[in-house]
Amino acid sequence: MSVQFRREILTSEILHPAEDFRPVRCEVEVRWDPLTGHSSRIVKDVKLLPASSFNLEAFARKTQTNCFFCRGRLEQATPRLPSAIHPDGRIQRGAAILFPNIVTYSQYSSVSIYSPRLHFLPLERMTPRLVADNLHAQVEFVSAVMRYDNQAHWASINANHMLPSGSSLFHPHTQGAVDRFPTTFQRLLSEVSPEQFEVYLEMERQSGERYIGRVAGIEWLASFAPVGFHELRAFIPGISCPAQLSDEQVEGLGQGIAMALNLYADLGFQSFNAALYGAPPTLSGYMLNLRLVARSNLQPLYRSDATYYERLHWQAMVDTRPEDLAERARGRFGTGG
Repeated sequence: MSVQFRREILTSEILHPAEDFRPVRCEVEVRWDPLTGHSSRIVKDVKLLPASSFNLEAFARKTQTNCFFCRGRLEQATPRLPSAIHPDGRIQRGAAILFPNIVTYSQYSSVSIYSPRLHFLPLERMTPRLVADNLHAQVEFVSAVMRYDNQAHWASINANHMLPSGSSLFHPHTQGAVDRFPTTFQRLLSEVSPEQFEVYLEMERQSGERYIGRVAGIEWLASFAPVGFHELRAFIPGISCPAQLSDEQVEGLGQGIAMALNLYADLGFQSFNAALYGAPPTLSGYMLNLRLVARSNLQPLYRSDATYYERLHWQAMVDTRPEDLAERARGRFGTGG
């Protein structure tokens, strides 16, 4: 399979009421992802995901009274890992604390909070230290599980931040998953050849349209064919599994994610999803990669960004050109021209 940056512009004509019903040309751009082949639609002259105007801090206070993840309740309300997986029952790195998910989303499922003290964590306050410590805890969890069960080798580190992203709890956290089988996107990515990964990144670097920069050897870019709003991607060459990340790479990834989330705050968003897609450590040539997307803001009568296009057609409908997002991101990453 070759690496192609395919795009098509579809046009039509309507008699527009705002133009006294004169003919107006309409267009939508369809793009296909060079790695997996999934498609996206980019619409013009419309704002599908408005910036936040909701008082999140006031709402956070209302949700804190019985929060399981806050200090004073976490120790008794959250489960512990079996000693065969981790002797301490929980994993702590800096302020981050990791424990098993009480809801079994995967065979081995974890939750890592950034801090018991941080029930409210807006994206402008995300720091490299907070993100890296959380990632360190998740990487230790993945490594511990893989030592315990050598059949569980499909790992991912994920995030639902704020309620519109699918989080059932307001207190910010990430989730780890280690399974014997891949998710749909893990399978699709695992079928990408090493040559495709390399050619794709080289073409993005040479083009410069969506390429953002490199942080600690990790390549950042805006997705050519996004699966969600304001999608940013990171690729880590030479590594296929989160358990293979070095301390230096975790620190670099934490720095990059923090800058990306600070950018989302600049753009007016406070909710996001993240996925670090791992493959078996033995899958030679696979490139560990991350996907970040902004989600709808929490506010009364907010518009969900998941429509029939996303959920039933597996095709995102977004309102921002990836090239424009990359230009904005380069300023935040300090790599602007």
